[in-house]
Amino acid sequence: MNSSRPVTIKDIAKRFRCSPSTVSRALNDHPAINEDTRKNIQEYAREVGYQRNEVSLSLLNKKTATLGVVVPNISNYYETAVIEGLHNVLQPMGYTLNICVTNESYILEKEYLSKLLSNRAEGIFLSVSQETYDSGYYEHLEQVIQRKTPLIFIDREYEDFETSRATVDDYHGAFAAVEHLINMGYKQIAHLKGPNGLTVSEQRFNGYKDCLIKNGMPVRDELIINTNFKVESAILPTKRLLEMDTPPDAIFGVNDQVAIGAMRVVKDKGLRIPQDIGLVGFDNSPISAYTFPSLTTVSRPGRKIGMEASRLFLSQLNASGDFSHESIVLPSELIIRESSLRI
Repeated sequence: MNSSRPVTIKDIAKRFRCSPSTVSRALNDHPAINEDTRKNIQEYAREVGYQRNEVSLSLLNKKTATLGVVVPNISNYYETAVIEGLHNVLQPMGYTLNICVTNESYILEKEYLSKLLSNRAEGIFLSVSQETYDSGYYEHLEQVIQRKTPLIFIDREYEDFETSRATVDDYHGAFAAVEHLINMGYKQIAHLKGPNGLTVSEQRFNGYKDCLIKNGMPVRDELIINTNFKVESAILPTKRLLEMDTPPDAIFGVNDQVAIGAMRVVKDKGLRIPQDIGLVGFDNSPISAYTFPSLTTVSRPGRKIGMEASRLFLSQLNASGDFSHESIVLPSELIIRESSLRI
């Protein structure tokens, strides 16, 4: 037998001088096939490394047992926690997750969705890219809906679509973070904001702004500077903040990476944390507990988001008759540590 190509059912049938359908039944433990014959065929199939052609099987039963997970990146703890939550629920049920990383690209997001539909993915979990928000083009999402493939938004969503979603309450998490800084006696609170237009950025910014207004404090435009979620994107903005005539005495970062970048600049300036300047991040990434000083942050239940998104997919898949989409918003939680704790 030619070892350079995969062993097929026909090859096994030739070896046992029987029909391919007999081999197929034997491999599937069909009781119509004599037990000894079944065992012999199964043992031989193992020896020669026979593997079932899952693609052919999926064409027969109209199911592929594959799912798409389309996310902007997997470099942050939160995204990997979401994927872990999806995997924990869906892998034991026989599903394979195809992880697609867009790097915030609209074109890549569009390509991935097209390929997943072509490969007949049974469902797609999507965290919308920054460029998709910026472009305003959502036809690729409409194609998924038209194909009646379940589309579940995870974390980042597009509000105008009638589909299920599992997200985190970023607004109240940011509000709680800023209120904590105010309660600690900080007066000039800056915000290293995420990219404009992104749901998570805007919700955290709105929580920051509304908390200042509620507490009778001014919202100073010069204390609000954009970053892109990466640690290095906080360096120049933080330097700018600290060089102002009236510099901030606290900084609220859009995520932990940005807050850690700011921490480095603050230390290089010789300022003490939290005595001279307070710092708060967002995400509760594992490193945040081990910075010096440890970073006050807001915890987002990434794994639970993945698990809830799995449940939304399964309920849509098993729905009969009228199906109504669900929107799940999980609470965030303030984790107070040394970087903001003035005593």
